[in-house]
Amino acid sequence: MKVNMIKVAGGTLLPASDLESDKLTKFKTGELYEVNIKLSRNPSFHRKVFAFFNFCFSHWKGGNEFQSERKQFNVFREHLTVLAGYYESYHSISGSVRIEAKSLSYSNMSQEEFEQCYIALTNAAMKHIFKNTDQETYSKLISFF
Repeated sequence: MKVNMIKVAGGTLLPASDLESDKLTKFKTGELYEVNIKLSRNPSFHRKVFAFFNFCFSHWKGGNEFQSERKQFNVFREHLTVLAGYYESYHSISGSVRIEAKSLSYSNMSQEEFEQCYIALTNAAMKHIFKNTDQETYSKLISFF
């Protein structure tokens, strides 16, 4: 399992978001776990991008409840990434085409490409999610630019 963590004072690692924190509930307190630590890209920018995803998701879902909000969030994030133009197309034997969102992980996308992707994500969100939004939501949206 992969969990994004942030190092805070005193050498403690904390989950990077509430979604990441939910993943840790599967582990028992007091047990020993082996952890492989890998530095990801600019953490403050990464947090900004995921805060943007969370803001977009909250606006999109409205008052709807989902059986698994984490899974729905991941599907939403992938769809927004595809709408932003960051995807791969695959052809099946039957001739159909499957589209998959590109991975935003550091090992699959440089910091520069990630920053370009963020611009494309904001444009896609404005076009597909926030087209007829109120002034308060629009002001919150602008704070991500």
